[in-house]
Amino acid sequence: MAKMQTSTGIPKELSKEELLDIYRRMLEIRFFEDTVYDLLGQNIIKGASHLYAGEEAVAVGAIAALRDDDLITSTHRGHGHCHARGDSLARTPEEKQEHLNKMMAELCGRATGYCKGRGGSMHIADVEKGNLGATGIVGGNIPVATGAALSMKLQGLDRCVVCFFGDGASNTGNFHESLNAASAWKLPVVYVVENNLYGMSVPFEKVSALPDIAARAAAYGMPGVVVDGMDPIAVYEAVSAALDRARRGEGPTLIECKTYRWYGHSRSDPRKYRTREEEQAWRARDPLKTFPQRLLEAGIATKEELEAIEKLAEEKVRKATEFALNSPMPDPAELEKDVYVLNPPTPSEIEAERRLRERVRNDPNMRQQYYWEAIRDALREEMLRDPRVFIMGEDVGLYGGAYGATRGLFEEFGPERVIDTPISEALIGGAAVGAAMTGLRPVAEIMYVDFTPLAMDQIANQGAKNRYMFGGKTQVPMVIRTEGGAGRSIAAHHSQSLEALWVHFPGIYVVMPATPYDAKGLLKAAIRDDNPIMFIEHKMLYRTQGPVPEEEYTIPLGVADIKREGSDVTIVTYSRMVLRALEAAEKLAEEGIDVEVVDLRTLKPLDLETVIQSVRKTGRVVGVTEAYKTGSFISELFTLINESAFDWLDAPMVRVAAADVPVPMAETLEDADIPNVEAIINGVYRVLRYA
Repeated sequence: MAKMQTSTGIPKELSKEELLDIYRRMLEIRFFEDTVYDLLGQNIIKGASHLYAGEEAVAVGAIAALRDDDLITSTHRGHGHCHARGDSLARTPEEKQEHLNKMMAELCGRATGYCKGRGGSMHIADVEKGNLGATGIVGGNIPVATGAALSMKLQGLDRCVVCFFGDGASNTGNFHESLNAASAWKLPVVYVVENNLYGMSVPFEKVSALPDIAARAAAYGMPGVVVDGMDPIAVYEAVSAALDRARRGEGPTLIECKTYRWYGHSRSDPRKYRTREEEQAWRARDPLKTFPQRLLEAGIATKEELEAIEKLAEEKVRKATEFALNSPMPDPAELEKDVYVLNPPTPSEIEAERRLRERVRNDPNMRQQYYWEAIRDALREEMLRDPRVFIMGEDVGLYGGAYGATRGLFEEFGPERVIDTPISEALIGGAAVGAAMTGLRPVAEIMYVDFTPLAMDQIANQGAKNRYMFGGKTQVPMVIRTEGGAGRSIAAHHSQSLEALWVHFPGIYVVMPATPYDAKGLLKAAIRDDNPIMFIEHKMLYRTQGPVPEEEYTIPLGVADIKREGSDVTIVTYSRMVLRALEAAEKLAEEGIDVEVVDLRTLKPLDLETVIQSVRKTGRVVGVTEAYKTGSFISELFTLINESAFDWLDAPMVRVAAADVPVPMAETLEDADIPNVEAIINGVYRVLRYA
């Protein structure tokens, strides 16, 4: 076991006012948490709340070491971090009271809360003041903090990130992926693990062979420090040293604060796994007892001054509670507000792109490009246009990424804007979230869509939800580039079409272009958009060619394209299946069957109106997808068509989809699995049987 660092005394650089602020903040957190405990018992505060009482010295001590422009990320036991940070940035008594008011209002689910009642206890945030938010997912904030630190480094800013998490998070993959990358890249981040000895009810000693989490730092070549987490000065000194190291460009530090929570994991926890003797021993070390005694003994404060601080702290929490309970509940009319940053294309923009599209189709002299070249050029143009855009992912550098779509960009823009990452999908996704929340526009590549579930927590629970969950006070402008689909005989782990997973989550857009023209224009639009976007390419399209204008252009998100007009049947599809549908339509035309092919281009936002207009014209619909039939996006689309255009349907809609089997490797089986031209033609025959 490593030796625990304790404070050597009262640091000379801390003034009397700063020391009294440390005491006051710890008191306010304690009173706040005790009040929350009571309100939970009365069912006034709803849902889960994980109380910070007992651990106050960690948050207050660590945040006392920060500069005003530094950042933090928090965890589900995050009230203490939120208060310590918010109070440290408030300049007047009125601002400090307002901050506490907003905290209590948020826990009570009120419209006046920091997140307008949408986040509550586990997701409290004050992004505008550098608190990038708490997360209800254990360890979910660690990659986000790492990405924020990467953002600071890439922007050349002398700012650091402090990431708070509990001992349980140190056993998650997020912890290891993040520490590895932060150390390799020498990022300005300090990881503060609050080891309160129990992950819910399980003693840490039963889930780790190492007694000290800080010892794990050795695996990543960074300092690991064990600190007395009941001593705010010890925490302050350790974090100060780590911040100095980070600002010198020497990279991260892992600080383990040994501490103890007074209450259970949550209010319903009876704490039967802890003995009375253990609890009494830790309560004897209560920082709210030991710290004021030190101030008295050092002659820094008088008993009267300390009593006045205690009385004032109690009164502030009382006022915050009164404010919260008198505040209105959120208006149900605002339920869907701030899920996305809404910037819908104007009619003139839609019309301009339509005219360009027609010119592309009809100009025989237009430049021809491969799909991968269109992707590369879109990335290059956006990186030249906007210095905030950077690329990160596995093998995106000299290797050129999956199928070479980033080829040449490393040589042109260098390793700070084309960043090769470890094989760590959760780190890639979470780092993109953190970088996007702090001023950059990352384009993160995850090599195969089959691998995106490895980053699902970071992309879906952090990136897609943070704007809404934090009351619309942040933006997460990031693009996740990936590729999917079958065709190369590489079996089930590299051949799936998983777009339906990503369409399901509110807060993220899904784009699936079929042609080089669409790929370039949609990727440029996605990079400029202020929402998280899953941009899914198809592995069998990279070597296809098509006309691409040489002039600057973007394609508005949420605008479908009628790739072929017809009057008898509508085929609705996207990605590679567009090409097969067009081929099927031409063969059917030889039989006198006139097929309209609608390319959705973006699955979300969805251009349902174009689909409905086509359905009204033809009365018959065939949906084609390379995804598994059960739960596919086409099934969802059919529901929308049924709700909006049932009266225009002259026959049941027909799905043409992949079989409900893992994609096989053998070429004969793979070909039988994925819809081909013949299967699409047969789908059209089926819908015409009702003619």
